[in-house]
Amino acid sequence: MFDQYCVITVPPYVHVRRLVPQEFYEVSEADRRRWRPLPRQRCPKPLVFHDGRLAFRPTPAATLVMFLWLPVAVPLATFRLVAALFLPYKLSTLIEAMTGVRWYLKGALPPPPPRDSALKGRLFACNHRTLADPIYISIALDKPVTAVTYSLSKVSEWVSLIKTARLTKSKEEDRKLMEELLRKGDLVVCPEGTTCREPYLLRFSPLFTELCNEVVPVAVDVKVSMFYATTARGFKGLDTFYFLMNPWTRYEMEFLERIQTSSAVREGRCSSFDMANRVQAVIGRALRFECTSLTRKDKYLMLAGNEGVVAGGAAMKPSR
Repeated sequence: MFDQYCVITVPPYVHVRRLVPQEFYEVSEADRRRWRPLPRQRCPKPLVFHDGRLAFRPTPAATLVMFLWLPVAVPLATFRLVAALFLPYKLSTLIEAMTGVRWYLKGALPPPPPRDSALKGRLFACNHRTLADPIYISIALDKPVTAVTYSLSKVSEWVSLIKTARLTKSKEEDRKLMEELLRKGDLVVCPEGTTCREPYLLRFSPLFTELCNEVVPVAVDVKVSMFYATTARGFKGLDTFYFLMNPWTRYEMEFLERIQTSSAVREGRCSSFDMANRVQAVIGRALRFECTSLTRKDKYLMLAGNEGVVAGGAAMKPSR
């Protein structure tokens, strides 16, 4: 349950100097009494990546509450999952809300695609907080969508409430796949390629800007009470269960104004990278998150020492 906790900051990295074995520091009782958590704004470097399942400070009292909650959490998570898998959206979301899993929609839903459009579906580009982001977009739209994934575990695919399609990381193959999916219906893509827990946006991969004339940005934020539903070093197949084991969760979504993308790229008015940065900035302003140039690869190399290749539900080092 307890994964290794790791903290990485934005470059330039903080180098920790190793102390001489005979040298040590002792904290006095007066120093302990004056200790207070350091506010985020006073941190010398912004905290972007960290791992571990616990979403709270593991004080003795909070840890005791967690262990007392676990016998309730496991059957509750099972009940929530069964309800979500086998009941219609309107009924299952009501049950989920009554048991503490709630979602909120800011603003209005996006308009339907033009009737004369060659594509049947709309392309939704959202920031990535948990593996449930596309599911809640589907719930808000009250219609099925398809989500493309970079490295979703097999367990998460089996319990997914929507269709998923794996990307190959080959640009041409992925383009053909997503264009085919758009001809069939709505498509959700998370251009960050991986989740970020803190109020930051990772760099957006630009391929989604070349697929259709319009992209609907979606600003997504999630708050959990006890467990994180993401991990870089642990077993990813448990992400869904950790999400549902929380006493309460809160999903917030906002569908933003449509952005003209591929036409501007084709006409040479801007590059696909600039357009991806524009979509990132629009979502960042809506969430009041800071945009970064860090990528999925940066996250996994920093936290897990690999490039995020998932095998059997866990992130593994790539074979050589």
